[in-house]
Amino acid sequence: GADAAPYFRVFNPIIQGKKFDPDGAYVKRYVPELAKLPAKYIHEPWDAPDGILQYAGVELGETYPNPVIEHSAGRARALEAFEQFRSAPVSV
Repeated sequence: GADAAPYFRVFNPIIQGKKFDPDGAYVKRYVPELAKLPAKYIHEPWDAPDGILQYAGVELGETYPNPVIEHSAGRARALEAFEQFRSAPVSV
């Protein structure tokens, strides 16, 4: 949200989803492509076994996209960029 969180606190949508929507009701309502997945895999469909994906009608990269970036790598990249920005000389 729009709070005064420190710069190094990077929002993790997977953890937030598991914490605040553990049964996947929100995802199932607004992402119908994943509606038939069990709650265990709803926030990380790429971790579901092939048989479960097939049963749910999910074909990663076709009916539902593959992840764009792995979260921990994206977090590290964002923090590095922020640190470079913070340490850059200021010109007025």
